[in-house]
Amino acid sequence: MFEFAVTSLLSFLVIMDPLGLAPLFVSIAGDREPSERRRIASRAVAIAGGILVAFGTVGGGVLQYLGISIEAVQIAGGILLFKLAFDMILASRRRTTPDELDEAQRREDVTVFPLAIPLLAGPGAFATILVLLTRAGGRPAYVAIVYGAAAVVLATTWVFLRLADRVTDRLGNTGVNVVTRILGLLLAALAVQLVADGVRGLWPR
Repeated sequence: MFEFAVTSLLSFLVIMDPLGLAPLFVSIAGDREPSERRRIASRAVAIAGGILVAFGTVGGGVLQYLGISIEAVQIAGGILLFKLAFDMILASRRRTTPDELDEAQRREDVTVFPLAIPLLAGPGAFATILVLLTRAGGRPAYVAIVYGAAAVVLATTWVFLRLADRVTDRLGNTGVNVVTRILGLLLAALAVQLVADGVRGLWPR
């Protein structure tokens, strides 16, 4: 159980990347008043949490209805996470396109888009929570660990968003990129393990 808890926590941590999100938050909402930035950060984290819980609740049923196996989810999720990890290692990950970022900077409210979706609750987070819940196998304690890990990382993200200006000033772009690359390496290893587990499940010896 402890190993599963650590895996869940690391998975959400490297996917949401609170430290790497700080500079994006500054570029999107940095021209607003501090009180408004705090409100945006709180609402974005709350909305992202709600979206992840909803997806985790109905996602398994949808897969069952479509006849998609657990192993297929693990392989697909692993491939998607590896792509994200590769971009993180190159420090070139973009969770929004340049056009989306430009639109976000001109919008009055950036809480839902692009902060809650897709920066916090994006494809990587969806794949992560679905794969982890699948591995939990419906066991209440393990399901609670998955949601608890997501909640811890979301809370950490909220702290980093609140302190985004200070974090960016202290670390600079180089420091943020170094941490992002390290997290990307961890994510790549987790992704490979997911694919390996899925392949063993589909084609057992």
